[in-house]
Amino acid sequence: MDTALPDAPSASPALSAPPQPVSFTEALRFWLKLGFISFGGPAGQIAIMHAELVERRRWISEKRFLHALNFCMLLPGPEAQQLATYIGWLMHRTRGGIVAGALFVLPSLFILIALSWIYLRFGHVPVVAGIFYGIKPAVTALVLHAAHRIGSRALKNRWMWGIAAAAFVAIFAFDTPFPAIVLAAGLIGHFGARWAPGVFALGGGHGSASQSYGPALIDDDTPAPPHARFSRSHLVKILAIGLGLWLLAMGVLVATQGLQGTLTQMGWFFTKAALLTFGGAYAVLPYVYQGAVENHQWLSGAQMIDGLALGETTPGPLIMVVAFVGFVGGWLKQVLGPDSLFLAGALAATVVTFFTFLPSFIFILAGGPAIEATHGKLGFTAPLSAITAAVVGVILNLALFFAYHVLWPQGFGGRFDAVSALIAVAAAIALFRLKIGVMPLLGACAAIGLAVTFILPLLSR
Repeated sequence: MDTALPDAPSASPALSAPPQPVSFTEALRFWLKLGFISFGGPAGQIAIMHAELVERRRWISEKRFLHALNFCMLLPGPEAQQLATYIGWLMHRTRGGIVAGALFVLPSLFILIALSWIYLRFGHVPVVAGIFYGIKPAVTALVLHAAHRIGSRALKNRWMWGIAAAAFVAIFAFDTPFPAIVLAAGLIGHFGARWAPGVFALGGGHGSASQSYGPALIDDDTPAPPHARFSRSHLVKILAIGLGLWLLAMGVLVATQGLQGTLTQMGWFFTKAALLTFGGAYAVLPYVYQGAVENHQWLSGAQMIDGLALGETTPGPLIMVVAFVGFVGGWLKQVLGPDSLFLAGALAATVVTFFTFLPSFIFILAGGPAIEATHGKLGFTAPLSAITAAVVGVILNLALFFAYHVLWPQGFGGRFDAVSALIAVAAAIALFRLKIGVMPLLGACAAIGLAVTFILPLLSR
């Protein structure tokens, strides 16, 4: 989970007076703005929230911000979206958390529905095909870079390297289901911590706050508001509501689609996916690939790569690539009939988004009061440490899968795409050596793809 915060400025003017209370309407405007500017993956999104909420607006102190973030990092699901939900909940009760979390996702959902329609409707137009020709190799390099980035934090000793290697062999050679790998790694971490706690200490977390930006609305010593105090009745209520919403949505799908209907299967599958996203979106993508491409055949492997490319270019959490998977699956399976393809895709994208993010809201609204009760270090991190190590091996396998589809588009029996290989190598150098950002990299590779698509045929005449 690459969620580094920006370095604190060397000279930050400490204001003596705390900021004025923030109205729900003012907060709503900020969360809406954040939903449209949250590019850059979890690291960029958390950096934006830190700059806006801790440094500039001073709605929450650095220490409380990091405390909430450490909790979100222990949960399955997108930690940046969960952090926004947590802070929104802390400031304005349950409605604040729901609004903050929902607005973090909804702009990305609407944008991806539009882009998915363009992709399916005009994907074979030369301009669009040229753009994706250049972006696909870049996505391969991005996945490889993600494996390196997470591995540099998680693989701190030979035991962690061993877990990563075992996970790679399990999924590459034996096609072991991703949930089984997660479960095995978690058990290794749980029992291994008893005899070697230092081996399984969680790495890559966030330390204590050291920079003061002046008094904050929710400061270090600000007591938890009444709604943020733990009570068993509140916990039971939130869990009951969350389970009730899940059962209601699933019941509607079963009643209208049947147990084996495409939308019903999507709802069940992405519920499981939501509970397995330890390590960020790249960690769960192999599971999504196994289920969506191999088992259910909602889309092809090549379309999966294209969807990840679209997800990288839109705001919001990268796991929103599931909206693309849902849209393509709903369209191709014609869940509303052959005359309503767009509505089918939009409905399927909405369904998978609901089931993917519902657990995140439940985790925050149910667990937040327990976390607010203590500002000490969170325990029980050994299973997560082992799971994160296993995730490195799983992501490396995903990089090989993408490379295979990009470099041998017709399979190993077909031709080797040397141009795509050159683009992939150049993208890897730009990421690893030049530290180029995701958006400039994708823009440059898209331009190269267009040039190759339109110029090379002219030169070969």
